[in-house]
Amino acid sequence: MSDFCPTCPAQTVVDPPVTYYQNYFHPQVVTVVHPIEVVNQHHCVPVPHHVYAYSEKDVMCSSVRSRKHAKKTGVSSRKRSVK
Repeated sequence: MSDFCPTCPAQTVVDPPVTYYQNYFHPQVVTVVHPIEVVNQHHCVPVPHHVYAYSEKDVMCSSVRSRKHAKKTGVSSRKRSVK
């Protein structure tokens, strides 16, 4: 090896800068509106309401029945004989 050491002038080399960010966060009040819509729904439900109609009449009845009327409305209990 050689013991020769030339005297070289010193040089300065500058790299491009490296950027570091320091982040600071501060609270900021932000109003957030949440709209709510209430819908009232009305429904018809059938509920029975019973109403009774009646009629009234007067009928005249006699206590004496005629024979002609009694035969027509009477029921015979004897059987007919077939000849």
